[in-house]
Amino acid sequence: MTDAKTMAYINMFAVLGTLENLCELDGKAKEIISGLKKPVNLAFEVKDGPVATFKFSAQGCVLEEGLKNYDIKIPVSSCEKFNRIIDGTVTPVPTIGLSKINFLLKTFTALTDRLTELMRPTEEAMKDEEFFVLSTRLTFYTIAVALSQIANHDEIGRHSASYIVDGDISFGIKGCDTATISANNHHLRTVKKAPENPRAIMSFADYKLASDLFNGKVNALEELCKGTVEIHGMASMIDNMNRLLDRVALYLA
Repeated sequence: MTDAKTMAYINMFAVLGTLENLCELDGKAKEIISGLKKPVNLAFEVKDGPVATFKFSAQGCVLEEGLKNYDIKIPVSSCEKFNRIIDGTVTPVPTIGLSKINFLLKTFTALTDRLTELMRPTEEAMKDEEFFVLSTRLTFYTIAVALSQIANHDEIGRHSASYIVDGDISFGIKGCDTATISANNHHLRTVKKAPENPRAIMSFADYKLASDLFNGKVNALEELCKGTVEIHGMASMIDNMNRLLDRVALYLA
């Protein structure tokens, strides 16, 4: 079972939040934003749900929680409706910033279309090594952020988080991308960089293994026995991280 509110937080901070990484890592996304003459701040305000501002410039995208000096504001009446916006079945309507509608129709739509192309790739596209690596990296960051959203909002996820002690968990692909899952009083926060002093570590051997795990093609326990998934540090943190990963797979399926 999943719930709409948790899904809305995942869609805001994990899915749309990956626009930060897209604009940093993808040449096509960089080309799309390079045409921005002035920064544009786009805010989504979901009733009884997530609120965030996406700050776009020719240099990239930065996501901030809350309403922050926005140029365009899109209020959404419910978490269910916001999820339908992300699914593409509902069209978002701004109440502030209609003069910048061209940004929504062209730049923002082009970026989200590119993100969808990479996050929901065809088998043929994944045969290209460069595309495969980029898709896997973006998926990794989406999952890393989704872990914290599930821990904070999903009923089963909160139960798992209640057993996670304070401290940082290093979650990453060995020698490549790493994120910090930071626990404070059973509330989790994802930072898209490696921790300095983690209490626990979970890492995957390479992009291929990470991709196979994310797509359910291999069993994590078997890979752990092979040594291609490495875990170190406090066992209770790793155990409950695994439980959260199971919930991530359910929400992002």
